Amino acid sequence: MSPAPGDEVWVEHPCYPLTHAQLLLAKVRPHAIPVDAQGMIVNTGRRMAPRAGAVFVTPSHQFPTGVAMSMARRLELLAWARESGAFVVEDDYTSEFRYSGPPLASLQGLDDSERVIYVGTLNKALFPGLRIGYAVVPRALLQAFIGARYLIDRQPATLQQAVVSEFMGQGHFAAHIRRIRQLYREQRDALAETLTRRAAGKLDVTLPDQGMHLVAYLRDGSSDVEIEAAAQRAGIIVRAVSRFYRVARPRPGLMLGFSGFPRQLIVPAASRLATLVANRGAN
Repeated sequence: MSPAPGDEVWVEHPCYPLTHAQLLLAKVRPHAIPVDAQGMIVNTGRRMAPRAGAVFVTPSHQFPTGVAMSMARRLELLAWARESGAFVVEDDYTSEFRYSGPPLASLQGLDDSERVIYVGTLNKALFPGLRIGYAVVPRALLQAFIGARYLIDRQPATLQQAVVSEFMGQGHFAAHIRRIRQLYREQRDALAETLTRRAAGKLDVTLPDQGMHLVAYLRDGSSDVEIEAAAQRAGIIVRAVSRFYRVARPRPGLMLGFSGFPRQLIVPAASRLATLVANRGAN
């Protein structure tokens, strides 16, 4: 089966807000399935909506928490999809940027029953102006995807696709990812070290093994929305994690991007943010 208006679907909670918005526009019924340290809790999904037609997940680097779905959960999710006939939409964004440990096996690579729709983009790995994304689609859905793509805008510019293909074919893309991965790891470490050292025990900083952002949780339960506003007034852009929750009580925290900023900018900005959080907690 595939989801149609009125059908139930699973979506991570917390989740990427535009995913939830698009599901509402499609007139399906999203069920918020909680995420823990191992990713989406599949058993909860089974209890809440066992007849769901699809599930939307970010298994390599969950948005916004940054956790990676464990192998046990991946296999559990695929088993449920196979048994129920549901499709899994795997948004594998920023999976190229893994900083320690072996590469994570994608759900699509583990799937032997063609239940996974794997989607990705080159926006993060190269630059957004390319406007090139990609999908690995089960054969049963291929013609439907081709038809939908044709009705949208047919395809990105052919010249850009040819240039990117040649760039990859000559090995430049792999070399670029290796270089950027090392740079982002250094930027991640600089941000985490500065916050941990300067926040006076007010922040619980999680160090992700992948992705382009980290989350610093507020230990004293302060309002992350208020800190987001105060940081913006100080010229620091953070995102309140509580904004991504819809049903459960949110865990207040700050989502901080570290890619694209040199150490000489990250360290002073993180120091100012740590001081702001510490002073706010003291008031």
